[in-house]
Order: sequence, then structure tokens, then C-alpha cells
Amino acid sequence: MKTVVLPSGERVPALGQGTWNIGENAATRAEEIATLRLGLDLGLTLIDTAEMYGDGRSEQLIAEAVGNRRDEVLLVSKVYPHNASRQGAVAACERSLKRLQTDRLDLYLLHWRGDVPLAETMEAFQKLQQAGKIRHYGVSNLDLGDMQELWSVPGGQAVATNQLLYNLTRRGIEWDLLPWLRERRIPVMAYSPIEQARLLRDPKLIGFAKLHNLTPAQAALAWLLGQDDMIVIPKTGRRERLKENAAALDRPLTPEQRAELDRLFPPPSGPSALAVL
Repeated sequence: MKTVVLPSGERVPALGQGTWNIGENAATRAEEIATLRLGLDLGLTLIDTAEMYGDGRSEQLIAEAVGNRRDEVLLVSKVYPHNASRQGAVAACERSLKRLQTDRLDLYLLHWRGDVPLAETMEAFQKLQQAGKIRHYGVSNLDLGDMQELWSVPGGQAVATNQLLYNLTRRGIEWDLLPWLRERRIPVMAYSPIEQARLLRDPKLIGFAKLHNLTPAQAALAWLLGQDDMIVIPKTGRRERLKENAAALDRPLTPEQRAELDRLFPPPSGPSALAVL
């Protein structure tokens, strides 16, 4: 498994498993659990979730899927902005730990910027870290201005990642936010790397993939995985799709293929508002 280095020096899998919308349908539960377990078998041991996902049902399903393999897994969860206060984040984390049936989270993220001051959220995260409830903390969906503000508050410079919407059709962060993060060696965790499956229907990507004997998903994931500071978390609840995604690790793109994708999906030509889903 390719790995990405966190600011702490710890290495984490470059390809993980997202769980947005997983755990919400009883009819698909068994397959979703089997998919997560297969992912662990294939080395996709980073699992990303949030208290928001299915109002906690995603976390509960993950607990069942992980079972006695907790020590193999790098568990990531996220706190709602309105819960990210000094006391609220601690209480929300405790609820997530209970649903996940574990005593600690490996990474805890602020889901997006809300009304609670960043300094207060960082204070709560540091308290959780000191108590051993979380090992690392970070943020999600914070733009350049937010990150610059975060950098000025106590604890802000200890963030492990910024989880962002980033894929071939969502390259806006490359203009200013991604360079800023790279200067500080903060990896990106790329969510919706195939644009909630919309990229799989893109004629340009379909043509590229066919030409290079890849599937569209593999091409989109390989493009992200070719960047050494990128943690990629595609979501799937199907084993066949997970095996297809995992195979992207074995098909790195050549510089010529990356240049071809740049022509098909051009990088930004100027600043833009942060894209979110």
C-alpha cells in the first residue's frame, strides 16, 4: 500500500474508504459490511466517517464491520460545526466513540467552518488529544482564508490534514490553497474523488480510460494517487467496485498520461470559491 506522511511523521494509507450514505439502508447493509472488510483485507485500512453520516448509522455500521480488527484500522470521524464548541466537541466525540465501539479516534476533523471560533474548536481538540480520545486532529472544507486564520490560533499549526473536494473536475484548490498546504506539509484528504460517480459518465474520461486500458474510476483515482501528499477516500458499498478502486494502486499514470488528463481537464486559470459537496 502506498502511504502518505502526516505532519507528525506517521504514515497512513494513500487509498482509504469513504462511508458517506453507507449504513442508511437495511437492504444493503450486509454488502456494505462485506465491502469494508474486504477493503481492510486489501490494505485500505483508513476508514472515513462523520457523525453527520446517517445520523451516526455509518459509525455504527463501521463498528460492526471492523469488529476485533480495530488495531488494523485508522479511524477518521468528523464533528458538526455546531457541535465544535469547547464542551460540544468533547461530547460529540464521546458519542462517536460509543457508536464506533472504540476508545479512541485516530483522526478527528471539523467537518466545515461554522459559527464557533476556530480557537475554541482547537482548544477542544487539544483537550481530547491530551485525554487520549483522539490521536490527531484536522479540518475539512476550509478555504485559504480559513486556514490562514487557523494558523494563527493556538493548536492550529498541529492540524494533520484538510479534507477537501478534489478530483479531475474540481481542481480549484490547485490555484492557492493546495500550494499553501504543501508549503506547510499538510496532506489533503480528497473526498468525492470520482464526483459521486458522475466522472464515470464523463465522455472525456471514458475515452481516456479506454485508450489506456483502465476503467474511468481507476483513471480518476490514479490521477490523485500520483500526488505524494494525497489521501484518497472513494466511497463504495459494493465489493466489486472496491476491487476496481483498489486496482488503481497498481496502475500509476505516466507523465504523458497525466499531461493528457491536464489537456482534458485543465487546471484552474485563476482563484475561485472553495467547492464543496
